[in-house]
Amino acid sequence: MRNALRVLVGLLVTWAAVSAAAAQDLPRGEIVADVRCAADPTQGYALYVPSSYTPGRGWSLLMGFHPAARGRAIVEKYRAAAEAYGYIVAASNNSRNGEGAVSAHAVSAMSADLATRFAIDPARVYLTGMSGGARIAMQVALGKNRIAGVIASSAGYPDARPRAFVPFAVFGTAGTDDFNYSEMRQLERALKTAHRLVIFVGGHTLPPDAVAMDAIEWMELQAMSSGLRPRDEALVVRLFEKREQAIAAAGPSAAAVHLLRELAADFKGLRDVAAAAARGEALAKQKDVKAALTRERADDDAEMRLVDQIATLEAGLRSDDQAMESLSQLRDLLARLWKQANSEADSAERGRARRVLRVITMGASERVQHAEYLKLLQQYRLPGTGRGAPTAST
Repeated sequence: MRNALRVLVGLLVTWAAVSAAAAQDLPRGEIVADVRCAADPTQGYALYVPSSYTPGRGWSLLMGFHPAARGRAIVEKYRAAAEAYGYIVAASNNSRNGEGAVSAHAVSAMSADLATRFAIDPARVYLTGMSGGARIAMQVALGKNRIAGVIASSAGYPDARPRAFVPFAVFGTAGTDDFNYSEMRQLERALKTAHRLVIFVGGHTLPPDAVAMDAIEWMELQAMSSGLRPRDEALVVRLFEKREQAIAAAGPSAAAVHLLRELAADFKGLRDVAAAAARGEALAKQKDVKAALTRERADDDAEMRLVDQIATLEAGLRSDDQAMESLSQLRDLLARLWKQANSEADSAERGRARRVLRVITMGASERVQHAEYLKLLQQYRLPGTGRGAPTAST
Protein backbone atom coordinates (compact mmCIF):
# COMPACT_ATOMS: atom_id res chain seq x y z
CA MET A 1 0.00 0.00 0.00
CA ARG A 2 2.87 2.44 0.70
CA ASN A 3 3.94 2.53 -2.95
CA ALA A 4 0.37 3.27 -4.02
CA LEU A 5 0.22 6.10 -1.51
CA ARG A 6 3.35 7.69 -2.94
CA VAL A 7 1.88 7.50 -6.44
CA LEU A 8 -1.32 9.15 -5.25
CA VAL A 9 0.59 12.04 -3.69
CA GLY A 10 2.09 12.93 -7.03
CA LEU A 11 -1.22 12.70 -8.83
CA LEU A 12 -3.02 14.95 -6.40
CA VAL A 13 -0.37 17.62 -6.80
CA THR A 14 -0.72 17.65 -10.58
CA TRP A 15 -4.48 17.18 -11.00
CA ALA A 16 -5.18 20.89 -11.20
CA ALA A 17 -2.91 21.25 -14.22
CA VAL A 18 -4.13 18.21 -16.15
CA SER A 19 -6.05 18.80 -19.34
CA ALA A 20 -9.53 17.29 -19.19
CA ALA A 21 -9.65 16.64 -22.91
CA ALA A 22 -9.13 12.93 -22.21
CA ALA A 23 -12.59 12.60 -20.63
CA GLN A 24 -13.54 11.14 -24.01
CA ASP A 25 -17.21 10.34 -24.53
CA LEU A 26 -18.09 9.06 -21.07
CA PRO A 27 -21.73 9.96 -20.44
CA ARG A 28 -22.83 12.62 -17.98
CA GLY A 29 -25.71 12.19 -15.55
CA GLU A 30 -25.74 8.37 -15.55
CA ILE A 31 -23.77 5.59 -13.91
CA VAL A 32 -21.14 3.83 -15.97
CA ALA A 33 -20.74 0.37 -14.41
CA ASP A 34 -17.14 -0.28 -15.45
CA VAL A 35 -14.62 2.17 -16.86
CA ARG A 36 -11.39 0.40 -17.82
CA CYS A 37 -8.22 2.26 -16.87
CA ALA A 38 -6.49 3.31 -20.10
CA ALA A 39 -2.99 2.55 -18.83
CA ASP A 40 -4.00 -0.71 -17.09
CA PRO A 41 -7.10 -2.43 -18.53
CA THR A 42 -7.03 -5.02 -15.73
CA GLN A 43 -8.30 -2.26 -13.45
CA GLY A 44 -11.75 -0.70 -13.59
CA TYR A 45 -14.15 1.45 -11.65
CA ALA A 46 -17.79 2.48 -11.57
CA LEU A 47 -18.29 6.15 -12.39
CA TYR A 48 -20.79 8.95 -12.10
CA VAL A 49 -20.15 12.34 -13.71
CA PRO A 50 -22.63 15.14 -12.93
CA SER A 51 -24.82 16.19 -15.83
CA SER A 52 -23.46 19.74 -15.49
CA TYR A 53 -19.82 18.70 -15.84
CA THR A 54 -17.60 20.80 -18.10
CA PRO A 55 -13.78 20.80 -18.19
CA GLY A 56 -13.58 24.54 -17.64
CA ARG A 57 -13.04 24.30 -13.88
CA GLY A 58 -11.85 21.85 -11.23
CA TRP A 59 -14.49 19.50 -9.78
CA SER A 60 -14.80 17.75 -6.43
CA LEU A 61 -13.94 14.06 -6.57
CA LEU A 62 -15.18 11.25 -4.32
CA MET A 63 -13.23 7.99 -4.70
CA GLY A 64 -14.74 4.89 -3.14
CA PHE A 65 -13.73 1.39 -2.04
CA HIS A 66 -16.06 -1.56 -1.37
CA PRO A 67 -14.93 -4.66 0.59
CA ALA A 68 -16.26 -6.94 -2.17
CA ALA A 69 -15.11 -4.85 -5.17
CA ARG A 70 -18.68 -3.70 -5.85
CA GLY A 71 -17.86 -0.22 -7.08
CA ARG A 72 -21.34 0.39 -8.45
CA ALA A 73 -22.87 0.02 -4.96
CA ILE A 74 -20.77 2.95 -3.73
CA VAL A 75 -21.53 5.09 -6.78
CA GLU A 76 -25.26 4.42 -6.57
CA LYS A 77 -25.25 5.42 -2.91
CA TYR A 78 -23.74 8.85 -3.61
CA ARG A 79 -25.24 9.52 -7.04
CA ALA A 80 -27.99 11.91 -5.88
CA ALA A 81 -25.62 13.92 -3.70
CA ALA A 82 -23.02 13.99 -6.46
CA GLU A 83 -25.52 15.43 -8.93
CA ALA A 84 -26.79 17.98 -6.42
CA TYR A 85 -23.37 19.22 -5.31
CA GLY A 86 -21.16 18.63 -8.34
CA TYR A 87 -19.02 15.65 -7.38
CA ILE A 88 -17.45 13.15 -9.72
CA VAL A 89 -17.81 9.75 -8.01
CA ALA A 90 -15.56 6.81 -8.89
CA ALA A 91 -15.41 3.51 -6.99
CA SER A 92 -12.99 0.68 -7.68
CA ASN A 93 -14.20 -2.63 -9.08
CA ASN A 94 -10.93 -4.28 -8.00
CA SER A 95 -10.19 -3.13 -4.44
CA ARG A 96 -11.50 -5.66 -1.93
CA ASN A 97 -10.82 -7.22 1.46
CA GLY A 98 -7.80 -9.47 1.40
CA GLU A 99 -4.28 -8.98 0.14
CA GLY A 100 -3.26 -5.35 0.57
CA ALA A 101 -1.37 -5.25 -2.71
CA VAL A 102 -4.63 -5.69 -4.62
CA SER A 103 -6.13 -2.54 -3.14
CA ALA A 104 -2.84 -0.67 -3.49
CA HIS A 105 -2.83 -1.43 -7.20
CA ALA A 106 -6.45 -0.32 -7.49
CA VAL A 107 -5.78 2.99 -5.72
CA SER A 108 -2.90 3.93 -7.98
CA ALA A 109 -4.54 2.79 -11.22
CA MET A 110 -7.87 4.50 -10.59
CA SER A 111 -6.19 7.72 -9.42
CA ALA A 112 -3.99 7.86 -12.51
CA ASP A 113 -6.91 7.25 -14.86
CA LEU A 114 -9.15 9.87 -13.27
CA ALA A 115 -6.31 12.39 -13.41
CA THR A 116 -6.07 12.02 -17.19
CA ARG A 117 -9.81 12.09 -17.87
CA PHE A 118 -11.25 14.87 -15.73
CA ALA A 119 -10.62 18.37 -14.40
CA ILE A 120 -10.22 17.70 -10.67
CA ASP A 121 -9.84 20.31 -7.96
CA PRO A 122 -6.84 18.93 -6.00
CA ALA A 123 -8.09 20.62 -2.83
CA ARG A 124 -11.49 18.88 -3.05
CA VAL A 125 -10.55 15.20 -3.21
CA TYR A 126 -12.58 12.97 -0.87
CA LEU A 127 -12.50 9.26 -0.11
CA THR A 128 -15.17 6.87 1.06
CA GLY A 129 -15.47 3.20 1.79
CA MET A 130 -17.53 0.50 3.41
CA SER A 131 -16.06 -1.81 6.08
CA GLY A 132 -12.63 -2.92 4.84
CA GLY A 133 -13.01 -0.32 2.08
CA ALA A 134 -13.29 2.38 4.74
CA ARG A 135 -9.97 1.20 6.13
CA ILE A 136 -8.43 1.60 2.67
CA ALA A 137 -9.86 5.13 2.43
CA MET A 138 -8.51 6.01 5.86
CA GLN A 139 -5.08 4.56 5.10
CA VAL A 140 -4.79 6.62 1.92
CA ALA A 141 -5.90 9.76 3.76
CA LEU A 142 -3.43 9.17 6.59
CA GLY A 143 -0.65 8.95 4.02
CA LYS A 144 -0.32 12.74 3.65
CA ASN A 145 -2.20 12.75 0.37
CA ARG A 146 -3.94 16.12 0.72
CA ILE A 147 -7.34 14.51 1.20
CA ALA A 148 -10.10 16.94 2.18
CA GLY A 149 -12.33 14.40 3.88
CA VAL A 150 -13.26 10.76 4.38
CA ILE A 151 -16.73 9.23 4.65
CA ALA A 152 -16.04 6.06 6.66
CA SER A 153 -18.88 3.55 6.81
CA SER A 154 -18.81 0.71 9.33
CA ALA A 155 -15.05 0.81 9.95
CA GLY A 156 -12.35 3.33 10.73
CA TYR A 157 -8.56 3.37 10.79
CA PRO A 158 -6.56 0.49 9.29
CA ASP A 159 -5.18 -0.36 12.74
CA ALA A 160 -8.48 0.48 14.53
CA ARG A 161 -6.51 2.82 16.81
CA PRO A 162 -8.38 6.04 17.67
CA ARG A 163 -6.65 9.35 16.90
CA ALA A 164 -7.22 12.76 18.43
CA PHE A 165 -6.10 14.69 15.35
CA VAL A 166 -6.16 13.94 11.63
CA PRO A 167 -5.55 16.41 8.75
CA PHE A 168 -8.89 15.71 7.06
CA ALA A 169 -12.58 15.88 7.95
CA VAL A 170 -14.21 12.59 8.99
CA PHE A 171 -17.88 11.68 8.57
CA GLY A 172 -18.52 8.26 10.06
CA THR A 173 -21.58 6.02 9.80
CA ALA A 174 -22.61 2.80 11.56
CA GLY A 175 -25.74 0.75 12.09
CA THR A 176 -27.21 -0.01 15.50
CA ASP A 177 -26.49 -3.73 14.93
CA ASP A 178 -23.11 -3.14 13.27
CA PHE A 179 -20.33 -5.26 14.75
CA ASN A 180 -18.02 -2.26 14.27
CA TYR A 181 -20.44 0.07 16.09
CA SER A 182 -18.22 0.27 19.18
CA GLU A 183 -15.15 1.04 17.08
CA MET A 184 -16.94 3.92 15.37
CA ARG A 185 -18.12 5.30 18.70
CA GLN A 186 -14.54 5.21 19.98
CA LEU A 187 -13.34 6.95 16.82
CA GLU A 188 -15.91 9.70 17.34
CA ARG A 189 -15.11 10.14 21.03
CA ALA A 190 -11.37 10.46 20.43
CA LEU A 191 -11.35 12.94 17.52
CA LYS A 192 -10.77 16.61 18.26
CA THR A 193 -10.58 17.71 14.61
CA ALA A 194 -13.64 18.13 12.37
CA HIS A 195 -15.84 15.05 12.51
CA ARG A 196 -19.38 13.77 12.75
CA LEU A 197 -20.80 10.29 13.40
CA VAL A 198 -24.29 9.26 12.33
CA ILE A 199 -25.82 6.09 13.75
CA PHE A 200 -28.76 4.62 11.84
CA VAL A 201 -31.08 1.69 12.51
CA GLY A 202 -29.51 -1.24 10.68
CA GLY A 203 -26.47 -3.48 10.47
CA HIS A 204 -23.07 -3.60 8.83
CA THR A 205 -23.97 -1.83 5.61
CA LEU A 206 -23.73 1.34 3.59
CA PRO A 207 -25.76 4.17 5.13
CA PRO A 208 -29.30 5.04 4.06
CA ASP A 209 -29.58 7.42 1.11
CA ALA A 210 -30.54 10.33 3.40
CA VAL A 211 -27.37 9.85 5.45
CA ALA A 212 -25.25 9.70 2.29
CA MET A 213 -26.73 13.07 1.31
CA ASP A 214 -26.02 14.39 4.82
CA ALA A 215 -22.40 13.29 4.47
CA ILE A 216 -21.82 15.26 1.27
CA GLU A 217 -23.67 18.28 2.65
CA TRP A 218 -21.50 18.12 5.77
CA MET A 219 -18.38 18.06 3.58
CA GLU A 220 -19.69 21.15 1.79
CA LEU A 221 -20.01 22.93 5.14
CA GLN A 222 -16.47 21.91 6.05
CA ALA A 223 -15.22 23.19 2.68
CA MET A 224 -16.86 26.57 3.25
CA SER A 225 -15.53 26.78 6.81
CA SER A 226 -11.97 26.03 5.70
CA GLY A 227 -12.06 28.19 2.58
CA LEU A 228 -11.91 25.29 0.11
CA ARG A 229 -15.05 26.62 -1.59
CA PRO A 230 -16.72 30.04 -1.65
CA ARG A 231 -19.35 30.68 0.96
CA ASP A 232 -22.88 30.06 -0.33
CA GLU A 233 -25.23 31.88 2.01
CA ALA A 234 -28.37 30.29 0.59
CA LEU A 235 -26.90 26.82 1.11
CA VAL A 236 -25.81 27.67 4.65
CA VAL A 237 -29.32 28.85 5.51
CA ARG A 238 -30.95 25.77 3.98
CA LEU A 239 -28.67 23.32 5.75
CA PHE A 240 -29.03 25.21 9.04
CA GLU A 241 -32.82 25.02 8.78
CA LYS A 242 -32.61 21.31 7.94
CA ARG A 243 -30.64 20.71 11.13
CA GLU A 244 -33.08 22.79 13.17
CA GLN A 245 -35.94 20.63 11.91
CA ALA A 246 -34.11 17.49 13.01
CA ILE A 247 -33.50 19.02 16.44
CA ALA A 248 -37.16 19.92 16.82
CA ALA A 249 -38.19 16.39 15.84
CA ALA A 250 -35.85 14.92 18.49
CA GLY A 251 -37.65 16.72 21.31
CA PRO A 252 -36.03 17.23 24.74
CA SER A 253 -33.68 14.25 24.55
CA ALA A 254 -30.07 13.14 24.56
CA ALA A 255 -30.28 12.95 20.77
CA ALA A 256 -31.23 16.63 20.67
CA VAL A 257 -28.20 17.51 22.79
CA HIS A 258 -25.92 15.76 20.31
CA LEU A 259 -27.62 17.47 17.36
CA LEU A 260 -27.33 20.91 18.98
CA ARG A 261 -23.65 20.38 19.76
CA GLU A 262 -23.01 19.21 16.22
CA LEU A 263 -24.84 22.20 14.78
CA ALA A 264 -22.75 24.57 16.91
CA ALA A 265 -19.53 22.89 15.76
CA ASP A 266 -20.44 22.53 12.09
CA PHE A 267 -21.76 26.06 11.53
CA LYS A 268 -19.19 27.93 13.62
CA GLY A 269 -17.94 30.82 11.53
CA LEU A 270 -20.83 30.45 9.09
CA ARG A 271 -23.73 31.35 11.39
CA ASP A 272 -24.20 32.71 14.90
CA VAL A 273 -24.35 29.47 16.88
CA ALA A 274 -24.23 30.88 20.39
CA ALA A 275 -27.94 30.32 21.00
CA ALA A 276 -27.80 26.75 19.74
CA ALA A 277 -24.78 25.97 21.89
CA ALA A 278 -26.52 27.43 24.95
CA ARG A 279 -29.68 25.42 24.22
CA GLY A 280 -27.64 22.24 24.02
CA GLU A 281 -25.85 22.80 27.31
CA ALA A 282 -29.06 23.81 29.10
CA LEU A 283 -30.83 20.71 27.81
CA ALA A 284 -27.91 18.52 28.88
CA LYS A 285 -28.43 19.68 32.47
CA GLN A 286 -32.08 18.63 32.63
CA LYS A 287 -32.36 15.72 35.02
CA ASP A 288 -33.83 13.13 32.64
CA VAL A 289 -31.63 14.15 29.72
CA LYS A 290 -28.51 14.20 31.89
CA ALA A 291 -29.35 10.69 33.08
CA ALA A 292 -29.82 9.53 29.48
CA LEU A 293 -26.46 10.98 28.44
CA THR A 294 -24.76 9.30 31.40
CA ARG A 295 -26.43 5.99 30.56
CA GLU A 296 -25.40 6.31 26.92
CA ARG A 297 -21.77 6.81 27.89
CA ALA A 298 -21.94 3.95 30.37
CA ASP A 299 -23.40 1.64 27.71
CA ASP A 300 -20.53 2.46 25.35
CA ASP A 301 -17.97 1.83 28.08
CA ALA A 302 -19.64 -1.45 29.06
CA GLU A 303 -19.48 -2.70 25.47
CA MET A 304 -15.80 -1.84 25.17
CA ARG A 305 -15.04 -3.59 28.47
CA LEU A 306 -16.96 -6.67 27.36
CA VAL A 307 -14.99 -6.94 24.11
CA ASP A 308 -11.75 -6.49 26.08
CA GLN A 309 -12.82 -9.18 28.54
CA ILE A 310 -13.47 -11.64 25.74
CA ALA A 311 -10.12 -10.82 24.13
CA THR A 312 -8.38 -11.55 27.45
CA LEU A 313 -10.20 -14.87 27.83
CA GLU A 314 -9.36 -15.81 24.23
CA ALA A 315 -5.71 -15.11 24.99
CA GLY A 316 -6.03 -17.49 27.93
CA LEU A 317 -6.97 -20.29 25.55
CA ARG A 318 -3.35 -20.33 24.37
CA SER A 319 -2.08 -21.15 27.86
CA ASP A 320 -2.17 -24.77 29.07
CA ASP A 321 -2.69 -23.52 32.62
CA GLN A 322 -5.58 -21.18 31.75
CA ALA A 323 -7.27 -22.81 28.77
CA MET A 324 -9.87 -24.86 30.66
CA GLU A 325 -10.96 -21.99 32.93
CA SER A 326 -10.98 -19.50 30.03
CA LEU A 327 -13.14 -21.82 27.93
CA SER A 328 -15.57 -22.29 30.81
CA GLN A 329 -15.94 -18.54 31.29
CA LEU A 330 -16.33 -17.98 27.56
CA ARG A 331 -19.04 -20.65 27.39
CA ASP A 332 -21.01 -18.96 30.18
CA LEU A 333 -20.51 -15.54 28.66
CA LEU A 334 -21.63 -16.65 25.20
CA ALA A 335 -24.75 -18.28 26.62
CA ARG A 336 -25.66 -15.06 28.43
CA LEU A 337 -25.06 -12.93 25.35
CA TRP A 338 -27.12 -15.29 23.20
CA LYS A 339 -30.05 -15.02 25.59
CA GLN A 340 -29.83 -11.22 25.62
CA ALA A 341 -29.42 -11.03 21.84
CA ASN A 342 -32.61 -13.01 21.29
CA SER A 343 -34.75 -11.12 23.77
CA GLU A 344 -38.09 -9.99 22.34
CA ALA A 345 -37.84 -6.59 24.02
CA ASP A 346 -35.62 -3.97 22.38
CA SER A 347 -33.02 -2.68 24.81
CA ALA A 348 -29.46 -1.42 25.06
CA GLU A 349 -28.46 -4.84 26.39
CA ARG A 350 -29.96 -6.63 23.38
CA GLY A 351 -28.20 -4.34 20.93
CA ARG A 352 -24.90 -4.69 22.77
CA ALA A 353 -25.20 -8.49 22.89
CA ARG A 354 -25.91 -8.72 19.17
CA ARG A 355 -22.99 -6.50 18.25
CA VAL A 356 -20.54 -8.30 20.53
CA LEU A 357 -21.60 -11.73 19.27
CA ARG A 358 -21.01 -10.56 15.73
CA VAL A 359 -17.62 -9.13 16.65
CA ILE A 360 -16.32 -12.32 18.25
CA THR A 361 -17.82 -14.85 15.82
CA MET A 362 -16.56 -12.98 12.75
CA GLY A 363 -13.01 -13.91 11.73
CA ALA A 364 -12.50 -16.01 14.88
CA SER A 365 -10.25 -18.54 13.15
CA GLU A 366 -7.77 -15.72 12.44
CA ARG A 367 -7.55 -14.91 16.16
CA VAL A 368 -7.62 -18.30 17.87
CA GLN A 369 -6.91 -21.92 16.98
CA HIS A 370 -8.78 -23.60 19.85
CA ALA A 371 -11.01 -26.15 18.09
CA GLU A 372 -13.59 -26.50 20.87
CA TYR A 373 -13.98 -22.74 21.20
CA LEU A 374 -14.35 -22.26 17.45
CA LYS A 375 -17.06 -24.93 17.44
CA LEU A 376 -18.78 -23.10 20.29
CA LEU A 377 -18.69 -19.83 18.35
CA GLN A 378 -20.42 -21.48 15.42
CA GLN A 379 -23.25 -22.40 17.75
CA TYR A 380 -23.72 -18.77 18.76
CA ARG A 381 -23.19 -17.20 15.35
CA LEU A 382 -25.96 -14.68 14.52
CA PRO A 383 -27.32 -14.23 11.00
CA GLY A 384 -25.62 -11.46 9.06
CA THR A 385 -22.18 -11.87 10.57
CA GLY A 386 -19.56 -10.79 8.03
CA ARG A 387 -16.10 -9.37 7.73
CA GLY A 388 -14.84 -5.90 8.54
CA ALA A 389 -13.30 -6.01 12.00
CA PRO A 390 -9.80 -4.68 12.46
CA THR A 391 -7.84 -7.70 11.30
CA ALA A 392 -4.93 -7.84 8.92
CA SER A 393 -7.18 -8.50 5.94
CA THR A 394 -9.65 -5.67 6.47
